[in-house]
Amino acid sequence: MPVEITWWGHATCTVEDSNTRVLTDPLFARRLAHLRRRRGAPPPPEAWRADVALVSHLHADHLHLPSLGRLAPGTRLLVPRGAPRAVPGLRRLTHLRIREMEPGDEAAVGGLVIRAVPAEHDGRRLPFGPHRSPALGYVVEGEARTYFAGDTGLFESMAKEVGPIEVALLPVGGWGPFLGEGHLDAGRAAQALARLAPRCAIPVHYGTYWPIGMDAVRPHEFHAPGEEFVRLAALRAPDVAVHRLEHGESVRPVIAP
Repeated sequence: MPVEITWWGHATCTVEDSNTRVLTDPLFARRLAHLRRRRGAPPPPEAWRADVALVSHLHADHLHLPSLGRLAPGTRLLVPRGAPRAVPGLRRLTHLRIREMEPGDEAAVGGLVIRAVPAEHDGRRLPFGPHRSPALGYVVEGEARTYFAGDTGLFESMAKEVGPIEVALLPVGGWGPFLGEGHLDAGRAAQALARLAPRCAIPVHYGTYWPIGMDAVRPHEFHAPGEEFVRLAALRAPDVAVHRLEHGESVRPVIAP
């Protein structure tokens, strides 16, 4: 079966590989605190079906307890080390099979091996408090090696830590008019793409959520990152096929040499 990637919005994707469904950073809400979903309908129940879900870090738009609660009983859930202690609500999700991960850890799920890799990002649940859990990316290896970056900045050892890959799911924006440290914008994501050198890439983490009441504040930061990434990737990594998906759209990337 060919590898298939579906982007549901923000950092939420389904990766189907080796007859196994992987769901990244599930977020199914129309509204989250001061954010509202401004583009794309919330993912349908079909999107809730997964063999394993990956959580990259503890921020509420990546570890969203109500969305995780919709996953079917027995679904495996990989979370950063220390997450159940930092987010007590995780311990109430007794229908899920939770495993804590740190960089270098591997988990076998179906026909896949999933490896946790470092990310450069603030992994705390709240803006203030102790750093108890690492922010992670994941490499999903089956018919293809797919890198889900989660939220990360560009860091020197990225290519070494991630290793050879065929598909890269890279964040290219955010949910507000300004990106802080530990993020990739379209330009830095294109630099990451040149370092990682996959066969194809899909931009994520943009154009979905925006703060309520800020529709007129730097709106290009909401709309533009995907197209800007396509343009810059063509300059910095011209051999990489970039697929800019609409919400709910799928692609079967060509991964053979």
